[in-house]
Amino acid sequence: MQAAPVRPTTVRATAIPSFTTALRAVESLLMSGGQRTARRNAWNSVLEDRRRAKDRIETERALRQSVAGRP
Repeated sequence: MQAAPVRPTTVRATAIPSFTTALRAVESLLMSGGQRTARRNAWNSVLEDRRRAKDRIETERALRQSVAGRP
């Protein structure tokens, strides 16, 4: 008795782009390079402002705790 011939199976894996990747693709189609750079710079500024605000809040909290701990 012979074994049945093995047929090669083709598996295709296509990665589904993330939302960010898809958004950047649409952005690149709709906007010129300068606008894209300006928008990216603006978003980086927003993120940096948020980081500074978080640091400021943590510093204020630490100062209040150190002052409250003193007699």
